[in-house]
Amino acid sequence: MRKAVTYSVVARKNPALQGAGEVKYYAQAQARGEMGIREIAERIQQMCTVTRADVMGVLVALEDVVADGLKGGEIVRLGSLGSLQLGLSGTGAESPDLYSDSMIERIRVLFRPGQTLQEAINNLAYEQVPVKYVKEDEESGEETSGE
Repeated sequence: MRKAVTYSVVARKNPALQGAGEVKYYAQAQARGEMGIREIAERIQQMCTVTRADVMGVLVALEDVVADGLKGGEIVRLGSLGSLQLGLSGTGAESPDLYSDSMIERIRVLFRPGQTLQEAINNLAYEQVPVKYVKEDEESGEETSGE
């Protein structure tokens, strides 16, 4: 399979204008499929001397170790692949004394790509493909792309 990022061209309005304004056309990445943990293990097995079962054991353990590290507030560095860290957002308080945990509204995992991923995306090839599906926008009657 040719290595290229597939995309479709979709119509979007400027979200800052809250639905008003002119429509412009933008690229939207379209996945070719998925690669699950079994496929990852199979591909790694083909590149080295360990069995798929051994690779699966390491990958499953990696999931647990990463989750534990994030729960403990650590930055999890995955070598030159990148790093994972928790990010928080929520309501602000007038002073530090008035702040409480209940003001945290959202927690997310932030991924920062490392050198290996940065280099991988520096010279990507692109291939335009049809939009996977289109839904009708209730308010305007215009077609918009589904994500």
